[in-house]
Amino acid sequence: MHNLFHNQNDGSGLSPIPAPSSNPGNLLGYEYVPEGLKPGAPLVVVLHGCGQDAAGYDRGAGWSRLAERHGFALLFPEQQRSNNAMNCFNWFTANDSQRGMGEAASIKAMIDAMAKRHGTDRGRIFVTGLSAGGAMASVMLATYPELFAGGAIIAGIAYGCAADVGRAFDCMGGRARQDAAELAAQIRRASPHKGPWPRISVWQGTADSTVEPGNADSIVLQWASVHGLDPKPAKVDQVEGYPHRTWLGADGKPLIEQYLITGMDHGTPLMPGTEEGESGVAGAHMLDAAISSTDRIAAFWGIAPPVAEKSRHRRPAEAPKPKRPRDRRSQAPSFADNSIQKTIEQALQAAGLLKG
Repeated sequence: MHNLFHNQNDGSGLSPIPAPSSNPGNLLGYEYVPEGLKPGAPLVVVLHGCGQDAAGYDRGAGWSRLAERHGFALLFPEQQRSNNAMNCFNWFTANDSQRGMGEAASIKAMIDAMAKRHGTDRGRIFVTGLSAGGAMASVMLATYPELFAGGAIIAGIAYGCAADVGRAFDCMGGRARQDAAELAAQIRRASPHKGPWPRISVWQGTADSTVEPGNADSIVLQWASVHGLDPKPAKVDQVEGYPHRTWLGADGKPLIEQYLITGMDHGTPLMPGTEEGESGVAGAHMLDAAISSTDRIAAFWGIAPPVAEKSRHRRPAEAPKPKRPRDRRSQAPSFADNSIQKTIEQALQAAGLLKG
């Protein structure tokens, strides 16, 4: 009998999972498996942001509600404060962002165990996350691309942008730009995989004061180059009043999409409600933007039906905070004391993610 990460269900609807045989990243794990799940169902891996936990992110984003409606399993890796003082996945450390190492290897082991335990479809595994979870989704898609049919990165960072804390803040601030060839090379070096590559959905608020919005373009460039696509989108339109761009494969099907949520700050865009096609609960960094990223990501992956537009006249997203200048060197935290924990806390306080 396997040991459990936790002794009991925490009341959120998520259940603790048996610890995998290998857990070098020392992560926790939860699952949501609808009653009567059919063999061969899809599996979605959901990665929370800094200061969040698995249950809180699920409550906000509404993934378990969607899984119940459409019949797929969910895996929620969870960070521990012993690994990162702010509960951020360590997407920016070399030991945790490489194939076969640290947190990336722990998540991969959890996926393997989930697929075996519940008989999920190995050809329909997906990963998504917000902020540090979005950056960690980039890590998983790059280091284990053979595992994933698709991914979704919300307010995240392109893979390979950082290998230490200082560089991570340069990435977040938009000061670590690379061209498409360099970005693609990062992914190609991350694993021996030769394709096919996962389909990618990218979401970004245009008034994000924590992750500079240009990071979304870097993610798109990275994956467009890996897929061998023109950096110019094949289709530009609006969805619920927001800019939406699509890159198509040779068969005419979308391989990459990008949503820019006008006026939205740092968080996951939601359309809270009780009707079909409306998932999630608004809260800190879980933002009522009158568009459900959860529902639309699942539809993009093909594990939920298309979402009909509710109205051409959307409600405004959360009022944007004053934008920081693109070059935020003067606002970057000091690294003189060599304290990683203090540095992370200072940065998160500056970003409004942690109270002083």
